[in-house]
Amino acid sequence: MGVVRDVSPDLLVVQNAWAIPMQLPLAGALAQVAEATGLPTLSHEHDYVWERERFARTRIRPWLDRFFPYDGPRIRHLAINSPARDELRERRGIDATVVPNVMDFGAPTPSPEREAEVRAEVRAALDLRAGQRLILQPTRVVPRKGIELAIELLARLDDPRNVLVISHAAGDEGTETLQRLQAQARRTGVDLRYAAELFAPERSAGRFALDDAYLAADVVTYPSLVEGFGNALLETIAYRRPAVVNRYPVYVRDIAPTGVRFVELNGRVDDASVDAMRRLLNDPAAREAMVEHNHAVASRAFGLPALRERLAGPLRSLGLAA
Repeated sequence: MGVVRDVSPDLLVVQNAWAIPMQLPLAGALAQVAEATGLPTLSHEHDYVWERERFARTRIRPWLDRFFPYDGPRIRHLAINSPARDELRERRGIDATVVPNVMDFGAPTPSPEREAEVRAEVRAALDLRAGQRLILQPTRVVPRKGIELAIELLARLDDPRNVLVISHAAGDEGTETLQRLQAQARRTGVDLRYAAELFAPERSAGRFALDDAYLAADVVTYPSLVEGFGNALLETIAYRRPAVVNRYPVYVRDIAPTGVRFVELNGRVDDASVDAMRRLLNDPAAREAMVEHNHAVASRAFGLPALRERLAGPLRSLGLAA
């Protein structure tokens, strides 16, 4: 409370602390602050308790029902996607505004010379030969990322030039998934490189930035089965890279209707998706058309102006100028 009195903020923004119960005391403390001060509050919620099976059985159900999410007359809820908004209304009777992931699509991009330099550096670190393609999987190694679909797709393409590179770490949910994927790749003849040790959020001694992975990539695979939204997909668009995407539920509801264009999977790899991926890999003009179209669409739908527009209503209802 002392900090609130000293700073005298106009708005309290709670990021996910009232959504998934990872920090119970913090949720209760923030609720006390909101109650005691009457501060206008935005609660931005990415994951709800009912979306995680491990919270289905608990001895603290009343606590979860009260604080996840916490609601009050001066609180406005921001859900990350349309299905989550609908579930919140059905389960808690709480209305929310959908505020998806956004990016600054107008931010400066590296020059062609710098991009070529980064591409050469990353490819050398991965020991890629001339003519090999870097197919980037820019996600953690957990079951819901559907990486087995990317391996199957490359297996069916049966082209030794294609190298699937995983840039993020395994271990959040154990290493069994990584071991299973590596076995699948060996069995099907796919060149899979687990390269999490090469990449970090920012460049440092001996490690590239995640941005560098996108700059070095020829194509991105994003075969997720479930996502809260799809931040890596927006990063792919921002770095103007073509992609293959599985039609996970939030993609179908909130992303595909904007008109973005990708090679799409419908939960499995079929002849049509293999043919579409082969055409994309072999047609530079098609890749260029895809990335420029997607960048223009996402700039309108998921850029900073779209964020301001979505926040305008909740802020006005709290008596604040948008």
